[in-house]
Amino acid sequence: MLNHIVERCKKGDRNAQTELYRRYYRGMYSVSLRILNHTAEAEDAMQEAFLAAFKQLDSFRGEVSFGGWLKRIVVNRSIDQLRKRKNFTNDLSALSHQVVEPSVSFEEEEITSEQIRRAIDSLPDNYRVVLSLFLLEGYDHEEIAEILKISNGSSRIIYHRAKEKLKSVLIEKKMERV
Repeated sequence: MLNHIVERCKKGDRNAQTELYRRYYRGMYSVSLRILNHTAEAEDAMQEAFLAAFKQLDSFRGEVSFGGWLKRIVVNRSIDQLRKRKNFTNDLSALSHQVVEPSVSFEEEEITSEQIRRAIDSLPDNYRVVLSLFLLEGYDHEEIAEILKISNGSSRIIYHRAKEKLKSVLIEKKMERV
């Protein structure tokens, strides 16, 4: 069924494009929002990604799922949007040269997914993006490095620092509740 819709899209069928958009809109918007942490920017990046996908549909060969192919386009458009922010690229470069701090201890306690989501949202862009791409989107460090145009080692360092920062944010929130 999906292959049939994709083939119709390749022929310029607007109804098929609308159907693909409806099927993937929410998931792709969530991906973009996790990267950009700004609703209007995420909406713009996602719309641009869908337009690009429809223009590039002939390059979709079915080697990966359509959703995976589209997600890569959404991630790249979202990263492009994020790069337009003044300090994002500079922050990535600076972080990759810093020494990793020791781990913060985190006691076992019940944490809701909403608390984790808010804590992730509060992270600086560079931490949030690498953490989201690795943990939530399932990219490995090689893929993240390629997407962000940084080294594999930088991706690992930023990811480690992002986890530590996330832990400290969650501990800080816990202390506020005490």
